[in-house]
Amino acid sequence: MGAQKKFLILAMLMALAFVAFSTTTPYEDNTQTTSLRGVSRLLASPRVDVSMKCDKYPRMCRVLGGPGPDCCNKKCVNVSKDKFNCGKCGKRCKYSEICCKGKCVNPRSDRKNCGSCNNKCKKGSSCVYGMCSYA
Repeated sequence: MGAQKKFLILAMLMALAFVAFSTTTPYEDNTQTTSLRGVSRLLASPRVDVSMKCDKYPRMCRVLGGPGPDCCNKKCVNVSKDKFNCGKCGKRCKYSEICCKGKCVNPRSDRKNCGSCNNKCKKGSSCVYGMCSYA
């Protein structure tokens, strides 16, 4: 019985050590080469086209999966959700507010956006601390 417990503990410690040492840190380079020759410097360098800005090419913001369809300060944003460009470029919401449909609202007390956007409280209930009918 004692030998089985020792073996089980040893196996668990080895598994724990394997997991601890096999995980990668966010600072490690995890690039994998697909050829036997490696990666050349020219192909490995990221291609960044600095000349493509949304102020010159506004259609680039409408790409599927992009941050948003609107261009504000040379960045693509969604003015109906962005806290720093709410409703129009440069309109910032206060610290306690969020941007819902282009308007700054306080989700802790707004009945139409209680806790999050478009979360409406039922008739007769109020929004307190971001919850409908609290207490």
